[in-house]
Amino acid sequence: MDLTDIIVAIVIGLIVGVIAGAIVPGRTPFGCIGTILVGIGGGILGNILFDAIFDEGREVSWIGSFLLAVVGAVIILYVIRVVSKR
Repeated sequence: MDLTDIIVAIVIGLIVGVIAGAIVPGRTPFGCIGTILVGIGGGILGNILFDAIFDEGREVSWIGSFLLAVVGAVIILYVIRVVSKR
């Protein structure tokens, strides 16, 4: 993993985090760094869920990966908001 891959992951994480923040209602309790981390975590969670549902040898397109990242980020953001209300 080189510097370009890290920069791309951060940019995609930011975009996915912003989209997830727009989907889940309520105010986001953290700033830009938290949004990036939610987006990157969403990408990881989305791919883990995909591997759990389908066989691991199956490939997914970049659009599918992006959608999986959004789904994962929505799940993470929803859990954060439920836990932070307590």
